[in-house]
Amino acid sequence: MIRINQIKLPVSHTEQQLRQQICRLLKIKESRLLGYRLVKKSIDARKKPQLWYVYAVDVQADGEEQILKRVDNKNIMLTNEETYRLPECTATFAGRRPVIVGAGPAGLFCAYALTRAGCPPVVLERGRRVEERRRDVETFWATGRLDTGSNVQFGEGGAGTFSDGKLNTLVKDPKGRNRFVLETFVKFGAPEHILYENKPHIGTDVLSDVIRNMRLFMEKAGARFCFESCMTDYDVTDGRLSAVEINHTDRLETDRLVLAVGHSARDTFRMLHAKGTLGMEAKSFAVGFRVEHPQDAVNRLQYGETYADILPAAAYKVTANLAANLPLHSLADSPAGAPLNQALRRGVYSFCMCPGGYVVNASSEAGRLAVNGMSYSGRNGKNANSAIIVSVTPADFGADDALAGVRFQERLEEAAYRIGGGRIPQQLFGDYCANRVSAGYGAFESTSKGAVCFANLRGLLPAEAETAFIAGMKDFGRRLSGFDRADAVLSGVESRTSSPVRIPRNSAFESAVRGIYPCGEGAGYAGGITSAAMDGLRVAEQIVSERN
Repeated sequence: MIRINQIKLPVSHTEQQLRQQICRLLKIKESRLLGYRLVKKSIDARKKPQLWYVYAVDVQADGEEQILKRVDNKNIMLTNEETYRLPECTATFAGRRPVIVGAGPAGLFCAYALTRAGCPPVVLERGRRVEERRRDVETFWATGRLDTGSNVQFGEGGAGTFSDGKLNTLVKDPKGRNRFVLETFVKFGAPEHILYENKPHIGTDVLSDVIRNMRLFMEKAGARFCFESCMTDYDVTDGRLSAVEINHTDRLETDRLVLAVGHSARDTFRMLHAKGTLGMEAKSFAVGFRVEHPQDAVNRLQYGETYADILPAAAYKVTANLAANLPLHSLADSPAGAPLNQALRRGVYSFCMCPGGYVVNASSEAGRLAVNGMSYSGRNGKNANSAIIVSVTPADFGADDALAGVRFQERLEEAAYRIGGGRIPQQLFGDYCANRVSAGYGAFESTSKGAVCFANLRGLLPAEAETAFIAGMKDFGRRLSGFDRADAVLSGVESRTSSPVRIPRNSAFESAVRGIYPCGEGAGYAGGITSAAMDGLRVAEQIVSERN
């Protein structure tokens, strides 16, 4: 098969024009083109008003070797993309099943690979099935009544279910696991365009059905899913795992435990830390605010006037290089006393950008409030939002204490809950800089899930983080006109960007306790749906290899 990269065609092109361009590049007649598959599709908007679709395609053609000898083009080559193969368990399954804690993407794909390999596991999920979870979350947004066992963070599918189903990852993938994850989602109901879009997404509304279909398939193949089942302890015999405790009452014997608990299982982190056997560590993460802009303004900024109303909702990604780009005099309204030089060394960047999306109350604990962003599959909400976040390190909250980052998050969320009275506290960016409560929205209103109110978000973040946040917003405004507009809506607090802890593991993915496999985002080894799913596959491969 032949791979062609960098095929550029006008936005208004037809499928036939793509076929013709493939044949022109390969210097063949259309009769010799047997078929092609889109590998990647993106939009090049660097030279507005002219926009292009850019493709990479895999082509089947008559006489491929002769074609390549005749074509001298660095963007045309034989494909060497490896197809991922699920592991196979050659030994007959016997004895105690592997146990997976958590039914987020890491746990689900670990369970899927084990099930397909002939080692169907037991999956313990503290929350509810995704069908029930959807109802619980909608009830919370409508009434404010939080179910601490079933919410945006906890339940089948994990925290990513109520985000956007964003599936892009920067993880290098020589084994083809990324493609396998996307193909699996398509197999269970996701749209095929996720296989080639540059920044694929499923959408919260579709992703929940895909997750349900995956679970039903695994259950038919022998996997056992136990909902409202929280791991509360584990037993170790001669340095090896021997059993897990569920809900403080039941015990399940096992010699293989995959810890895919997600980034918000704070009670589980505390239990694991108290056991003292896993050597947990504090790790860096980032905190900040959800920031909303009108989606129409983002479209016009990214696409220009000609295509703003034609193309799909536009995304953006911004990262601040403050020390290089920002004049110091523009920080005159930064928090008094904030250590400027230290603040400028912090990373400030967008995270989990949701085109046509909603800011959502993502709380999971009573008396604490966290926000996130989500989009439905159509991405047709009026606003764009993303987290604009500032990096924090163990040096900020306690390098010698593995749970210091957890407590730091909790303090932020308690403050956010307090200033909003349980509602999402919001403030316009101009008022944030001026340190005053907003009197109302500007040219546009927030699109949110859950009750909101105006409050003063100043003082919520540490002083250095506030300085860096303001500097970052202004730097983004210099590069994306209007990003730092005075009526951009801030919502607080974005505190669950990634896990605040890491559970060390060796090259065989095993912790200090033999038979325990830290996995996915909660253990500190992933940063999104796809990377977590890929990590789940890697751990499953290791478990199968040990059984063979």
